Amino acid sequence: MSTSAPAITSASATLERRVARPRAKVTQLGVFRSEWTKLYSLRSTRYSLLATAVLTIGFGIIASAANVSRWSSLSAVDKASFNPLSTSLLGVRFGVLAIGVLGVLLITGEYATGMIRSTMTAVPKRLPVLWAKSGVYALVALVITIPAAFIAFFAGQAILSGQHIQISFSHAGVPGAVLGAAAYLTLAGLFAMGLGAILRNTAGGIAAFAAIMFVIPPLIGILPSSIANSITPYLPSNAGDAMMQIGHHANTLSQGAGLAVLAGYVVAVIAVAAALLRKRDV
Repeated sequence: MSTSAPAITSASATLERRVARPRAKVTQLGVFRSEWTKLYSLRSTRYSLLATAVLTIGFGIIASAANVSRWSSLSAVDKASFNPLSTSLLGVRFGVLAIGVLGVLLITGEYATGMIRSTMTAVPKRLPVLWAKSGVYALVALVITIPAAFIAFFAGQAILSGQHIQISFSHAGVPGAVLGAAAYLTLAGLFAMGLGAILRNTAGGIAAFAAIMFVIPPLIGILPSSIANSITPYLPSNAGDAMMQIGHHANTLSQGAGLAVLAGYVVAVIAVAAALLRKRDV
C-alpha cells in the first residue's frame, strides 16, 4: 500500500497537468491548411479542375479551327465583325459550368456527409472556415485558370494565323482580357461556392448557379429592348464576358466595370452565406 501511494499521487499530478493544459489555439492559417487538405483529397476537385481546363482550351481551339475552315465562304459582313480574341476564349463560357459545380461541391459536400459538424466543432467561430474555403478555392482556381486561358489564347491564335486573322498578344487590351478570362472563371467559382453555402444543398446550388449564369440572360433578352439593355450588362455572365473583351461596346461594360460588378456579386453571396452561417444550427 505504501509503495502504490506515490505512484497514484504521481499519476494524479500528471493527469491534472494534462487537463490544465490549454487547447491548441485555432488560427486562420491552421484552418486554411485544413481546408487545403480537404480540397486536395477530393477526387471531384481534380475532375472538375481538369474539366474546366479542357473545356476552356478545347472549345477555344474548336471555334478557331471552325472559323479558319469556313473563312473563305463567310460574307464580307461576317469577316468584318469577326473577333479573334473572343473566338479563342470561347471555351471560358463552358469552363464556367465545370468550375461552378466544384464551387458548390466544395461546401455542400460537407453538409451531405455530415462532416460539417466536425468542422464547426473544431472551429466554433465558424466564419474562419468560410474565409479559408474561399481563399483556398480562389488560389487553386487561379493556378488552373491562368494557364488554361493563356493556352486557349495562344493555341487559338496559332490556328487563326493560317488565314492571317489572328490578333497579337501585344495588342492593346489583350493581356488584360486573357487575365480577365482567368479571373472570370475564378470569380464564377466563388459565386457558386457562395450559393452552395447559402442553400446547403448540392442539387439546389448547382441549379441556382446554372439558372443565374445560363438561363436568366436569354430570358432577359425577351423583354423590351429598353428594359433588357439596362439590365443585361449587369448580369453576372455578361459582366464576366466584359472582362474578356477589348474596348467598350454598346450595352456592355468595360473590363474594369465587369470585374467590379462580378466581384460585387461574389462579395454579396459570401456575405449572406457568412450571416446565415452564424445564425443557423449546423
